[in-house]
Amino acid sequence: MFILSNPIQGARFMLAAHRMSQLPADRGAEVAFAGRSNAGKSSAINALSGHKSLARTSRTPGRTQQMVVFTLPALGESDSARLVDLPGYGYAKVPQHLREHWKHEMDAYMRCRQSLRGVVLIADMRHPLKVFDHMMLDFCTASHLPCRLLLTKADKLSRNQALKSLTTVRETLRRHTVTAQIFSASTGMGVEEARAAILAFLRSS
Repeated sequence: MFILSNPIQGARFMLAAHRMSQLPADRGAEVAFAGRSNAGKSSAINALSGHKSLARTSRTPGRTQQMVVFTLPALGESDSARLVDLPGYGYAKVPQHLREHWKHEMDAYMRCRQSLRGVVLIADMRHPLKVFDHMMLDFCTASHLPCRLLLTKADKLSRNQALKSLTTVRETLRRHTVTAQIFSASTGMGVEEARAAILAFLRSS
C-alpha cells in the first residue's frame, strides 16, 4: 500500500458548519485550528497540508466565519481523522451578533466535542499574545487538552528577533501544558515540526 510521506497532504474539504450540530458525527479524532483573524491561520493550514488553496486566504482578515472541516483519508477510513478550522476571533469588522454566536459555538465545541484531540493555536509572533490567546491556553491547560502554539510570520523577523520572541512566549507558558514553536508558512520554517505534533495529537487515544 502506498503511504503518503505527509498524511496531511491528502486533506480534503468536507463541509462548513455554522453550528456545532452541523459537524460530522463525533467519532474518530480531530485537531482544531484557532487564532486571531490576522495571524495567518489559513496560510498555516495550507503550508501544513501542502496545498496552496485548501483553506481560503484573503487580504481581508475575518473571512473564515464558519467551522470548516477537512478530512484526512490517509489516516483512516471515511472521515475518522479531521482538521477543523475554527472562525478567527478578535476582528472588529465582524458584526456583534456573529461574534456572540461564535463565542457560544466555540465554547460548546471546545467543551463538548469528544473527538477533539488537540488544538493548534496560531499567533503572530511580532505581537504579544492577546487576551483570547491566553483564554485558549488556560482552557487547554485546565482541560488537559494538548495544545501547540505556532508563532507565525517568523520570516518577518531576524533570526535573533524570532528566537527572542520564542523565549519570551515560553516564559509566559511556564504554567501551561503547551508547546510553542517558530513557524513560517512562506519559508516552510517549522512546518515539519508542526506536522509531527498534529499527527501525534490525531494518533493519541
